[in-house]
Amino acid sequence: MLGFFLTTLITALGLLVVDIIVPGVTIATFPAALIAALSIGLVNGFVKPILSILSLPITFLTLGVFSLVVNGVCFWLASLFVPGFSVHGIVALILGPVVLSFASTFLNKYFAEKGVGQPIAGAQTSPSLSSEHDQVQKVG
Repeated sequence: MLGFFLTTLITALGLLVVDIIVPGVTIATFPAALIAALSIGLVNGFVKPILSILSLPITFLTLGVFSLVVNGVCFWLASLFVPGFSVHGIVALILGPVVLSFASTFLNKYFAEKGVGQPIAGAQTSPSLSSEHDQVQKVG
């Protein structure tokens, strides 16, 4: 549950970066960014696989470049469901998801290095719920 919350929060922060960098993408408030992050997750989870399969022939012919358009359409589609989040123009359609991907990757790496979301040293966890990696960190 914490991982889902952190992923949504990082995506929302990434959307704020997109708002600053990409012309044509606007996010009114931070709560709108949080809702937009949830919307993007839902669209990417349910609609994007269908669009990717339907566009497979053209994606193959363009050597994968058309996948940028599929990402942009999903990004735009997510903006239709969230008041305070809008995507206007072809530049925003193509660059928005690319910048969001870079920003989210950077923020994920940053928070992982800072130890956000990792168990507190000395905290008791059930061995069946903790991963092998976490158990190694507790010992060492």
